[in-house]
Amino acid sequence: MYFSALATDYDDTLAQDGMVAQVTLEALQRVRESGRKLILVTGRELLELQQVFRQIETFDLVVAENGAVLYTPATNETEVLAEPVPPALVQRLKELNISPLSVGHSIIATREPHEVAVLKAIRDLSLEQHIIFNKGAVMVLPINVNKSFGLQHALERLKLSPHNVVGIGDAENDQAFLGSCGCAVAVGNALPGVKEKCDYVAASFHEGVIEMCDRLIKDDLASFATSLGRHMPALGDSPDGTTVRLDPRGTTLIAGGSQAGKTTLVTAVIEQLNGSDFQYCIIDPEGDYSELRDAKVLGDSSHAPRIADVMELLENPAMNVVVNLLAVDLADRGKFVIKFLSELQVMRDGTGRPQWVVLDEVHHFFDAGQAASITLPRSFPGVLAVTVHPNTVALDFLKSVTAMVGVGGEAVCALREFCTATGWEIGGAIPPGQGLLLTGDASVKSFEPLRPSVKQPRHVRKYAEGELADVDSFYFTGPQGALKLRAKNLIAFLELSEGVDQETWKYHLNAGDYSRWFRDKIKDDSLSADAVAVQNDKSLSPKESFARIKEIVKRRYTAPVK
Repeated sequence: MYFSALATDYDDTLAQDGMVAQVTLEALQRVRESGRKLILVTGRELLELQQVFRQIETFDLVVAENGAVLYTPATNETEVLAEPVPPALVQRLKELNISPLSVGHSIIATREPHEVAVLKAIRDLSLEQHIIFNKGAVMVLPINVNKSFGLQHALERLKLSPHNVVGIGDAENDQAFLGSCGCAVAVGNALPGVKEKCDYVAASFHEGVIEMCDRLIKDDLASFATSLGRHMPALGDSPDGTTVRLDPRGTTLIAGGSQAGKTTLVTAVIEQLNGSDFQYCIIDPEGDYSELRDAKVLGDSSHAPRIADVMELLENPAMNVVVNLLAVDLADRGKFVIKFLSELQVMRDGTGRPQWVVLDEVHHFFDAGQAASITLPRSFPGVLAVTVHPNTVALDFLKSVTAMVGVGGEAVCALREFCTATGWEIGGAIPPGQGLLLTGDASVKSFEPLRPSVKQPRHVRKYAEGELADVDSFYFTGPQGALKLRAKNLIAFLELSEGVDQETWKYHLNAGDYSRWFRDKIKDDSLSADAVAVQNDKSLSPKESFARIKEIVKRRYTAPVK
């Protein structure tokens, strides 16, 4: 379940002439029974609302006074979120014979054309108040208090994100809260300006809420997911100038050769998630994201993460988490990830959070060569999985993929590998490009992959502390081939270098083995270039050259993570 709550305005949205139809109440009850939360967001004062809306307990929370008051029907508790009405302003408006005039906890309400007199009174008294309109109604509230303000407080109480909320409204004062919702809906009688800014316009007036209730229950709004493009992270721009975006309702697999740009593209996506306040969780088997900003890292090369700790952090909608699996044995990673995803699915079923899950190097835990089939959650939207070759990933996982992205020079090969493994087809010719998106309709879109504004440190922890494959490790053999000392990472390389004899050290240095390993296996051209400078300096003794190599490695890779 992606959309975990429905928030609706009252007058002229939920209610007609102040009354809510029984058929509408029944539709709302069906939404509650589906496990979703209901939030009423209204400009009315609470006491007035309770008098006209006897079924107020239908809602989990009520935001009243246009965002200034939060009410819990189940416990009859009221929380005033804003400063009280300034007595001096009320007195001045009475002296001006402003009528009608209503005063709540934090709101003063009247009607047009009194907004001119009200604004002058606010200025004369030097007050921090602002005016909000609602189809002829004039509401005065403290600065920054609006329906979005109140809704945010309600969502914090429920531990929900506005991205997972369907908002429904009709008037000027609804625009603030509608704009913050993951899906903004205008009823048929809404003002033209409100309709223009919404993702969807319901077909009718008083049945618009019913329509959205039914759509939520039927398919969680998947039937018009493409209308929610403003919430989709961009992959890049296509040659025709349009933006190619990720679909948050499905599972996307990104594949491409080594150094093809997979990590760069994923980092650009994560940067967008941070900017839009999406919550995400990254399963990181190689320590590639250990220094990612705006996320808490659990686990390192010596300590395996605890699932309970990860889940506790994710309870906070503002917390992003990187789950580092370097200390988890390769054979156990699949079990760890499946168990974690199962627990995460329970949270997502109730809250829709985290909205995005990144499975880096997905073949590490869903390996095509494993004998037993894997058990995945029945529905797992908002997944971004990364691998080198799709045919190394378990078929059970590939079957859950709804979009395939190939990047780099091997993008076409990646798409064809995926199609061979899954039976997908490609309709027509594949356009050229460094980024290719294949979707379920067999179409392929070309795009120029986005790059993050801040460069992400690449593989720092993996190369420093992780365990490289045998073929990627460094081996000290000596000039006669008498040794076979394996350095599985950079720290091991420095430790072994301390113990080998000077002849062995000098042999590999002069042969260019160190610079070649740094370039080809560690994939750090800068480190390799510095090593070449050391090997070309014939004035250095073996001890001095080792000290230089040690210094350039430690400067880049083995400093403590900040």
